[in-house]
Amino acid sequence: MMIPHYWYNINVDLPKPLPPPIDPYDGDSRIALLMRILPSELLDQEFTALRYVPIPDEVRELYARIGRPTPLFRAVGLERALNTGVRIYYKFEGALPAGSHKLNTALAQVYYAIKDKAREVVTETGAGQWGLAVSLASSLLGIKATVFMTRSSYMGKKNRVLFMRVYGADVHPSPSELTKYGREALRARPDHPGSLGLAITEAIEYTLMGEGRKYIPGSVLGFVVLHQTVIGMEAIKQLPEEPDLVIGCVGGGSNFSGFSFPMIGAKLRGEGFERTRFLAVESEAAPKLTKGEYTYDFPDTGGLLPMVKMLTLGHDFVPPPTHAAGLRYHGAAPALSLLTREGIVEARSYGQDEVMEAARLFARAEGIIPAPESSHAIRAVIDEARRLPRGSVIAFNLSGHGLLDQDFYERIVG
Repeated sequence: MMIPHYWYNINVDLPKPLPPPIDPYDGDSRIALLMRILPSELLDQEFTALRYVPIPDEVRELYARIGRPTPLFRAVGLERALNTGVRIYYKFEGALPAGSHKLNTALAQVYYAIKDKAREVVTETGAGQWGLAVSLASSLLGIKATVFMTRSSYMGKKNRVLFMRVYGADVHPSPSELTKYGREALRARPDHPGSLGLAITEAIEYTLMGEGRKYIPGSVLGFVVLHQTVIGMEAIKQLPEEPDLVIGCVGGGSNFSGFSFPMIGAKLRGEGFERTRFLAVESEAAPKLTKGEYTYDFPDTGGLLPMVKMLTLGHDFVPPPTHAAGLRYHGAAPALSLLTREGIVEARSYGQDEVMEAARLFARAEGIIPAPESSHAIRAVIDEARRLPRGSVIAFNLSGHGLLDQDFYERIVG
């Protein structure tokens, strides 16, 4: 199978126009700030009117080097364990060298930063999948990377911190003493566990503190979702039959959206997947899809970025330090939020204990240790397989492996 030549932009096919980003009424233009901190091509992609955006040949070559296309497997062991007569397929993004889907957009964003003459890329990370992907992409392309990692994950996921540094990245716990926002957060709460929103603010502030730096985000913004659609574009070609149900986990939304949006787009255009349901699964620790408000909010805690309309728990939300740290973001990508509001995407949340049970079952049945985040999707797969009629078909995105999530699995085995 060939690597796709295009990313898919669902904004062209949405049932109603996506509300644009806006500036708050305080006199400072966050949209102008984006032009200073983001690679210019990413801004063009954020507002493109193209349905299909060409993937640069250099990025396609990088995709081939890291192992795209990723495999799509039939979950024979899980089917046998459940014995429901439901066929289950999964796209395995954990086969990529950084262990998750995050590398798809990391390579593209670092590539565009270098085109803009950047000497350093700066970013945030929650559980560390995104930080590790940026570190690897930066190493492959020969540029420095600086990562602000939520403090609870920095302390609990030391292997990811280690390997980011092996790839040459500078990694700092967030909140940190390096930025004004970090110092203020620590003064207000010395034991602050960190949040992805705060790490984003610190990364942006740090970007502005030096010359030759570009900020690259790991989720939520439209161009991040765009790059991840390479997953769904491949999956459409690989699936032997149209699924009745498509499932993915949601932190900011890039994983679920990357897998499902090409299929949702085809359904909206009347070109297939007419009977397919789409289910987004989140953590009860950050239930923006199921309990959030659909309103304009800042993507970051400090309010440095433009406000976007999304399902949100509020940009000052500080989630509890759960083991699925990649799902602790306060909001969801604007396109995903709109599709959820319109009833095209269903949403569900799960607690940690039931997700752990699903992770253990999948590992023993399929032989793959799933990431804690991906295990939320697996929990929904198991529940739906037990509910759907025999002969139904489920497809889900296994967004990453859990081999670096020792803290999660120590809790499972006691």
